[in-house]
Amino acid sequence: MSLRFADPDSPAIPLHVVPEDGLDDWLAGQSAGVAAWVRATGFTGTLARALVVPDASGVVALALAGYGTPATRARGRFHLAACAATLPEGTYRLHGLPHEHAETEALGWLLSHYAYERYRAQSPAKARLIAPEGVDTPRLEIIAAAEALTRDLINTPANDLGPDALEAACTAVASQHGAGISFIRGADLLHRNFPLIHTVGRAASEEPRLIDMRWGDNGPKLTLVGKGVCFDTGGLNLKPASGMGLMKKDMGGAATVLGLAHMIMALGLPVQLRMLIPAVENSVGSDAFRPGDILTARNGLTVEINNTDAEGRLVLADALACAAEDAPDLMISMATLTGAARVALGPDLAPYYTGDAQFATALDAAAARVADPVWRMPFHTPYETMIEPGIADLDNAPSGGMAGSITAALFLRRFTAGLPYAHFDIYGWIPMAAPARPKGGVGMGARALLAALPEVLNL
Repeated sequence: MSLRFADPDSPAIPLHVVPEDGLDDWLAGQSAGVAAWVRATGFTGTLARALVVPDASGVVALALAGYGTPATRARGRFHLAACAATLPEGTYRLHGLPHEHAETEALGWLLSHYAYERYRAQSPAKARLIAPEGVDTPRLEIIAAAEALTRDLINTPANDLGPDALEAACTAVASQHGAGISFIRGADLLHRNFPLIHTVGRAASEEPRLIDMRWGDNGPKLTLVGKGVCFDTGGLNLKPASGMGLMKKDMGGAATVLGLAHMIMALGLPVQLRMLIPAVENSVGSDAFRPGDILTARNGLTVEINNTDAEGRLVLADALACAAEDAPDLMISMATLTGAARVALGPDLAPYYTGDAQFATALDAAAARVADPVWRMPFHTPYETMIEPGIADLDNAPSGGMAGSITAALFLRRFTAGLPYAHFDIYGWIPMAAPARPKGGVGMGARALLAALPEVLNL
């Protein structure tokens, strides 16, 4: 699996990007033989349809990639990646691609080469691409590598990716970039005042832990917090089989912030970066926490447990409280937190929460620019009463089932000490294969954040 562009000096097959309304003009500039071949195949420039044109000896002389219409392109992204998946092996050079689409399409082409092959060989695209002129090749290769890291971690089942393996993955990234990294494990979590992380993970075979990575000595302080629940049975509020099947991806927030941290460090952004990952497995055992328990978080707030399956917000609460003690300029949490977010926005759109209109404006613009869609959701303060059970400060699972993603975000906000904060309630999974995104784990929101950070943090 190579997520790199081909050598720009390599011999290459011309690949012409042809929209439906540009086909006639393109054909008018070709030889009679090429024009006849294209017409005979029925090629019309339909979006994502690829066509090879042979020379007299049968060797591929050139290829075409249908680019559809603005209306059809608006219904998806990474359109040339679909062509990359069907073109024969070889090196291709693009012609006719609008400059404003070059970066997104080039990244999509790289990601079409991704395959998760730990347990079985797969068949990713074989067609290699020379990067379009003007594209920042090293940057896109870094982004593609980070996305592959995120996907690999999410795709790995819990028998091979528990808290120990997640810690090892973070250690490898820290070592690659010369970052400092430390861990608080097991009973030390109690001694160091991380009671919720310990409580959620104490019934598992691998110790719960807090992973703490730091990089950079200058610039604004940016802290990323990712939910690292390596498997979620639901605890004593046991999930049904249908709800447990994808729970290897419940560490998708951790995988995504680790990928984002890799991008930030590899690109040398001038920030003081901190990444906190509470890594646990929510298991059933004799010492599992119970419905009705009341726990005291790191910041002193008490939490009534009305559902042990709402554990992600608990481990994030301690991590966010810890992050706030360092007074960062911006805190961002990412988590596969609620089914309510999926019901509202589906699997392809990452909901996020922020109280900062400037942050939202910058993020929305960046997301559109890099084809990493997000959607702002409200920190709706009147719903605060829904997370206040009366017997304790907070309720981890309000009854009624309404506004589940919003109430989870409001819960997390209680642990941020009023500091600048954004929360992403991601899905981390592609249920049906799409261009550049095979079925399985996927990063959400990280590329949009990377593109927005220079404006948000005045870098």
